[in-house]
Amino acid sequence: MNRWKNIHLILLLACSLFLQYTVAGSQGKDTLSIQKVLLAIDQHKMAAYTEFLADDLLEGRGIGSRGADIAIKYIATQFEAMGLTPAFAGKNFLQSFSVVGIRPETPLHMTIQTKKVKRDLDYDKEFIAVAGQQTPQISVQNAELVFVGYGIEAPEYQWNDYKNIDVHGKVLLILNNDPDTGDPNFFAGKTRLHYGRWDYKYELAAKKGAAGAIIIHTTPSAGYPWQVVQSSWGREQFEIRQGTEPRLKFQSWVIEQVAQELATMGGRNLDDLVSAAQKREFSPVPLGISISINIKSSIRTLTTANVAGVLMGSDPQKKNEFVIYTAHHDHLGIGKVINGDSIYNGALDNASGVAMMMTIAHAFIELPVPPDRSIMFLAVAGEESGLLGSQYFVDHLPLPSSKIAANLNFDGINIWGRTRDCTLIGYGKTSIDSTEKTIAAQQHRVVLPDQFPEKGSYYRSDQFSFAKIGVPAVNLSAGIDYLNKSAGWGKDIVEQWINEHYHQPSDEYSSSWDWTGAVEDAQLGFLSGLSIANQPSLPYWMPGSEFAGNRK
Repeated sequence: MNRWKNIHLILLLACSLFLQYTVAGSQGKDTLSIQKVLLAIDQHKMAAYTEFLADDLLEGRGIGSRGADIAIKYIATQFEAMGLTPAFAGKNFLQSFSVVGIRPETPLHMTIQTKKVKRDLDYDKEFIAVAGQQTPQISVQNAELVFVGYGIEAPEYQWNDYKNIDVHGKVLLILNNDPDTGDPNFFAGKTRLHYGRWDYKYELAAKKGAAGAIIIHTTPSAGYPWQVVQSSWGREQFEIRQGTEPRLKFQSWVIEQVAQELATMGGRNLDDLVSAAQKREFSPVPLGISISINIKSSIRTLTTANVAGVLMGSDPQKKNEFVIYTAHHDHLGIGKVINGDSIYNGALDNASGVAMMMTIAHAFIELPVPPDRSIMFLAVAGEESGLLGSQYFVDHLPLPSSKIAANLNFDGINIWGRTRDCTLIGYGKTSIDSTEKTIAAQQHRVVLPDQFPEKGSYYRSDQFSFAKIGVPAVNLSAGIDYLNKSAGWGKDIVEQWINEHYHQPSDEYSSSWDWTGAVEDAQLGFLSGLSIANQPSLPYWMPGSEFAGNRK
């Protein structure tokens, strides 16, 4: 029954989009061709790709691992079998690059001390720390602890948490997220900006000359529970080889109870410190506490790769411009045993996103004539380690950035059924909004902005790397208003999945997944890229966007 219902929806969508597609492209197309193309987007392909990439055989696709190498080879050979053109020099589907792995010897010991009190924090339960430098040993002894609020400098908001106070050689205690003043126009209200991300806070602390930085974890401020910090940070860390940029000696997280204890040891109240940090007048607060930590790490260099194939465009002038689809192929590999399982399969995050992108690639191959602009399908490495693959790609582009029309990214899919809506992470930033709205309306759906804005998702996946170089970039994500479900059910099920399965071994493929919504989302993603590839002009950033001036 579901199969015939889905085919009926496809035929309706094909008919409604036929006129638009014919006008948008440079050649005529017939309705039967569109039907055939959309039928190429089916749940069986997506399910099969996901099931293989998330299998225990691939051992969680940890960066540089045997399982990751299998995934890379698999994706490359699938692209080759589709007839896509290799994207990189030497007729290569792979863009290989080196990363440095840093694995600390655990458990670590962090000592907090005043003139009267001294104690060691409990690694994993109370704090997580990693070396901030690619060296076998780092040592910080008796460094002064300073509370610096949110650790943000934002001139456009007349905000400076540091107030030009010298924090060189000190350890900084930092709140997660960005200030919450209650004003929806100030720091974008509940929407987390890049200022609220841990990578920004660590980078700025390093530029200030700090020895280390400790971020206070709470589930609301992070957008995920402590177990995600444990699984993501309590393992080998991977980085591009460091250059001359400033770096902290160590990066750390602590649970809220430890932060409360630190405030009390310093004669302060954490709630009062947090309240003070919401105001422009805030100045750093020395806590009269010293921090000591030694981290011994094993250092190794290994190789991973981005994988990309291209469908060349049909228009002589526009074929040198590209719409780039992305999805990250890596996950966390093998790690801490939880409920008897140590393989972090990453089925939803992000075997499913790669599967959706590859299924869309099949649809483009089925077109009787390629679109005007070229289409690149890019499976990137190292997203879970800090967007390493997409950052490497934009730093070593095989084409000028001005020739990238747009980036459409997938990071997880809808596994719970059809929805009345779809989510565009990056809504309001680019002209891609109007394309999405037009196509979604043909599906009788509406396009909504990020429904979990406090999580800062735009800055947490690979579209961010493209945005930083000025390429209009969005994340095409699932809706939450499910058919035949009560109001709020979708939001509840997503939050439950995050709390129970995000970055855990339990993120596994299941034959019980409902693919009907994912098929509609894939059709939307295909038709969005197709429309952008055929439009007369390139997408653009909306006025006032933080990335509008970045394209070179």
